[in-house]
Amino acid sequence: MPTADAPYAELSPDLILDAVAAAGFEPDGRMLALGSYENRVFQVGIEEATPLVAKFYRPARWSNAAIAEEHAFAHELAAAELPMVAPLILGGRSLLEHAGFRYSLYPRQGGRSPELESRENLEWMGRLLARIHGVGSRGVFLERGRIDLESFVRMPARAVLASDLLPATLQRRYRESTARLADLLEARIEAIGPLRQIRLHGDCHLGNVLWTDAGPHFVDLDDARMGPAVQDLWMLAPSPDALAILLEGYAEFREFDFAEVAMIEPLRIMRQVHWAGWVAMRWHDPAFPMAFAHVGEARWWEQHCNDLDEASEQLQ
Repeated sequence: MPTADAPYAELSPDLILDAVAAAGFEPDGRMLALGSYENRVFQVGIEEATPLVAKFYRPARWSNAAIAEEHAFAHELAAAELPMVAPLILGGRSLLEHAGFRYSLYPRQGGRSPELESRENLEWMGRLLARIHGVGSRGVFLERGRIDLESFVRMPARAVLASDLLPATLQRRYRESTARLADLLEARIEAIGPLRQIRLHGDCHLGNVLWTDAGPHFVDLDDARMGPAVQDLWMLAPSPDALAILLEGYAEFREFDFAEVAMIEPLRIMRQVHWAGWVAMRWHDPAFPMAFAHVGEARWWEQHCNDLDEASEQLQ
């Protein structure tokens, strides 16, 4: 059975192939690990058929009900003819279980990294996100939480302080810096005023968008949450000019509340704190020290504290 200290220690190639076979497919033995740290994702060859993608969920991260909301949202988007890769429904279920692991199977849909330097592609992405948000605004997530200061600043900061990654010499500074930053962010968000919360992709960076000759499609709703629409826009826009073009395309299908632009800087800072806390919480997973070895060095945490202090100055 998977454990918190070694969540994927028993996820062997044989277990992966057995899980795919248990879902009614005949693996041909070919298997390719795909890039994923939070979960484990594999492309699995199928006899005389197109390969499938198997996603094994990190134990204890999301409840079954929260994963069901993720899957339902993916299917709702696909039903609206939006290019979202949704899990297969097998025997009336999309969330499967084998040998203590929860997993789902997806059709393989390849693509290349998007090139958003052109006006045409930025407008295309804007139109697509507007349509996704149109569907997202039709309902709410009850189990997946929202993008807020507790889940993106205060809880990650507690995880860092509880870990062995943060050098003892920086403990007090980090505690004071994150507390000050949380207060400043709270004041800034209150000053912006209430914004409409909708169901979002939640982690809309270039790695979760694949481009083909037919255009873009989205993968991975693992971080889908409630939040303001701008959360799905700012990471795709490398500059204010790019954001303006993205919003031109967006406006063709959905009205955008320009008050949300003021949330970009708070969301960027919140993502910084959240990322550090995420790595601290997952450091026991062998994949994390291998991928993020620099986070184990004192100088990285010194720079992180400097970045947080600089963010506080900007907010002030």
